[in-house]
Order: sequence, then structure tokens, then C-alpha cells
Amino acid sequence: MHDIHGARMSATGSRAGSQFLARARRPRTLLVLALIVLAVVVLAAAGLWVRMTPQASGRCRTLFVPAYFYPGPEWTRVDDSNPGPGNLILDITSTGAGAAPSDVFRAAARQARASGITILGYSSTQYGQRPLAQVEADVRNYRAWYGVTSSFLDEVPTGGSQLPYYRKLVSYIHHVNPGSTVWLNPGTYPDERYMSLGAVVMVFEGPYSNFVNTPEPSWARHYPADMFANVIYHAPGSKLASTLRLARSRHVGHVYVTDRSGSNPYGSLPSYWSSEASTASPGCAG
Repeated sequence: MHDIHGARMSATGSRAGSQFLARARRPRTLLVLALIVLAVVVLAAAGLWVRMTPQASGRCRTLFVPAYFYPGPEWTRVDDSNPGPGNLILDITSTGAGAAPSDVFRAAARQARASGITILGYSSTQYGQRPLAQVEADVRNYRAWYGVTSSFLDEVPTGGSQLPYYRKLVSYIHHVNPGSTVWLNPGTYPDERYMSLGAVVMVFEGPYSNFVNTPEPSWARHYPADMFANVIYHAPGSKLASTLRLARSRHVGHVYVTDRSGSNPYGSLPSYWSSEASTASPGCAG
């Protein structure tokens, strides 16, 4: 009684109803098929776009290079690596951008960008003692002279007393270069409040012998792995694969390993650079 047709619908009526429902479903079915086809096309186009981006065509976000060496064959090796580093630290004077532009570094930076590498302009902050105006001048000059908008701030303290200095500096960088990335290098796990300032914080910089015995603090797991970086030098080639695995297991998304040592272990690429790039490639997603 609640259904007008109810159980009294004749066989003819049932067939007519079925035909009506079939006709009604036909446009709906065609719409669903059209949507599926459209989705396939969109996903295919997205896949093609991903394959065309520098990241997917040989750039490894896991790897980065402190390029504290003069442009030349070593820069070419970095540019031509496949997979290669996602990030490169540009160091002009061991302090900052210097007093005048260098055509040689300008050409090297241009080529690295063309290869899909993100460049970070190096600036020493001298543990919060370098005048802010000098670091801010580096920021402006890296952009004007080399087209570099992201920053690598070196010699960052681990204690919290200098936090106001770095808050002001990072705010200035983002104001001058909207959308820029800032890396901080305390060289070890700092006061956790620094995590709110840097997109990436270098929480280990030191020899392999120290690296194996440096665990992470519990709070590190509260942040994405992409916010942490490690530099391990004086690492023998026989330990390369295990070093990369250990960094990954410690929740670190960016890494550089070298067998170089001395006062500047970043004066050239490691002797096993090609092996490092290929060994790190499974972790390129960060």
C-alpha cells in the first residue's frame, strides 16, 4: 500500500519498467565512462609532467653538495650527475657573497640551475655575532648577482640565547625573497625552537667516527625527515652504503658523505661521488 506499483505490477509492466531503468542508466553509465577516461588522461598528463621536471629527470632531493670549490671540472661533474644533488651550497668567499660579483661563479650558478639544482647562498653568521646588516647584504647580493634566493646560514649556535638574532634574519630573508628556503647549520641537534626557523637544519657535521655514535633526540621524530640534514666527512668508501642507510634510519632527509678530510673536506667532491649518487638514488624521495 506504500508502493503505488507494489507486487501487483503485471509482467508487461515489469518489462516496461526494466526497459525504462535500462534507458535511464545508459546516460549515467556513459557519464561514468567519460569521467574515467578524463581521469586517465589527467593522470597520464600529470605523469608526463613529473617526468619532465628536473627532480624526476636526475635530481635527487636526498643529496646535496657543499660546493666550497672553484668552478671547474668538479662543478661539471655535479651538473652532469644522474641522479645528482637536489641542492648545492654556493660559497664565494668562505664568509658570504663578497664585495663584487664574479662572472665565473655567475656562469656556474646559471649552469647548475639549468641542470635543475636548487642553489643556496652561503653566509657565515659567526654564531650570531656577525652584524645582521652584513648577512642581509649577502642575501641581497646573492639574488642580484647570481639569481640565488635561498640561503644557507652557517655557524649557528645550539643554545637559545641567540634565537632573536635568527628570527630577525630569517624573517628578513623571507621578506626580501618570498618563497625562499633557509637552511641552518648548528652542526648538531640545537635547541628545538630553531626548528621553527629553518626549512632544513643540519643536525650533524663531522667525521664518520663521530657520526656512528651520535643518536637523534626523541623530539626529532616530531618533524618531517626533510627538515634534517647530515654532512659526514672522512668516511671510507667501504662505509658509504651503511652511512647513507644509517642517516636515513635516523630520520634524516638530506645527506652528503665524503672521504675528504682536513681543514676543508669540501674542497672537492668525494672520490666515490658517482657511487654515492647511485647508492643514494633509492632514497631520492627524501
